[in-house]
Amino acid sequence: MTTIVRILLIGLLFLAIFACRNSSSRKDRQLLFWCSNNPREINLCDSATQTWNRFHPTTAVHLQPIPEGQSSEEVILAAVVGKTTPDIYANMWQGNVEMFARAGVLIPLDTLRGFLSFIHERCDSAVIKEITSVDGHIYQVPWKVNPFMTIYNKDLFLKNGIHDLPKTYSAYLQAAATYQHSAAAADVHAAATHKWFGYTEVKEIWYQRLFNFYPLYLAASGGAPLIIDNKAAFNNKYAIGVFTFLQTLYNKGYFSRENLSAADDPFVARDIATKWTGPWEITYLNAIPDRGFAYGYFEPQVPDDHQGPVYTYADPKNIVLFNTCRNPQQAWDFIRTLVDKNGDLQLLSVTGQLPRRKNLESDIFYRDYFQSNPLMLPFAKQLPFVKGVDNCEVIVEVLDIISREYEECVVYGKKTPATAIRDAETAVNLLLANTSNL
Repeated sequence: MTTIVRILLIGLLFLAIFACRNSSSRKDRQLLFWCSNNPREINLCDSATQTWNRFHPTTAVHLQPIPEGQSSEEVILAAVVGKTTPDIYANMWQGNVEMFARAGVLIPLDTLRGFLSFIHERCDSAVIKEITSVDGHIYQVPWKVNPFMTIYNKDLFLKNGIHDLPKTYSAYLQAAATYQHSAAAADVHAAATHKWFGYTEVKEIWYQRLFNFYPLYLAASGGAPLIIDNKAAFNNKYAIGVFTFLQTLYNKGYFSRENLSAADDPFVARDIATKWTGPWEITYLNAIPDRGFAYGYFEPQVPDDHQGPVYTYADPKNIVLFNTCRNPQQAWDFIRTLVDKNGDLQLLSVTGQLPRRKNLESDIFYRDYFQSNPLMLPFAKQLPFVKGVDNCEVIVEVLDIISREYEECVVYGKKTPATAIRDAETAVNLLLANTSNL
């Protein structure tokens, strides 16, 4: 389904609902601010909004968590079609920004007073390049990231004879073999419980590739894009290597083809020893009484001959202004309070998510936080080496194509990695060519 068709169908479905909701919300307040439904983020944004309103009563902000829907993407699409978008939205997946920018529904933030000087102070040149649209404007404020890394059970590693962190493909495969053999040798019944060294989602859904294929692709390639000059750029040794690595994990029985996420958390249950995940696990795991094991994080695996820094997926959520906003400058002035140094410290402290700010790990302003939360430090050190997704208005469709080949090749072994990546390249190029002709 094309992006345009998706917008129209979803918009027609929700148009009446949003017209009622937003008309009532806009009567009393000058700026309508949607945040995510995450309780911690609601608390964070509520505090920021109350502080702003106390000192700016004539330009008050009304906070509302994004209305319920099948997904936040569909809710925003429906609001765009119905022209019922909020003034400020603070949970925009970076991959959707280009689509909305090309549709003309976002305000170019670089046209607002003070934006460019602030963004250059907060972000490095690589981040600014990444968030700049193909038309040269910037439509998003980089806000929060949750870099994907490898979490591991320290106790299971030691118990099963794994003493070094498996940072390369061969080291990870060897550690998986050691783990499987050790568990089976210790107790024939243990093999059923400790069968898998790790797990990653096997569903074909496009966004699941952001949590396995894409972090590993970025790690292998040094942060290379999937799309360059409106053509597929991923038919290379890095993507083929990632597919080969992951396919081997399934073929050797080190990963389960079953949907383990439907049952109890396999990492907490100690049914697996590793997985690729973000910093949100820290708050979750530390809240479990009598957890019974220690854990840590390290980078995603890379090819054996890899040199240089290890990149990973940032999972970025950013802030945008819709063109329905009646006072963009004052909206930006409010947003600035969310992303200044104090705002970023609150983001860390309240939500456990990281601000996309340069020098976060070395900035003395945040030293006390990281001393009190040492497990967050690996993520802060990773920030110079994270990426979002390409500025491509059909990036969802691109990931959907890759995901179909992933299932065929990686999970079920029906294609070789080289063939699957080549077929994905062909389909993506056809998609991009058709899109450019619209």
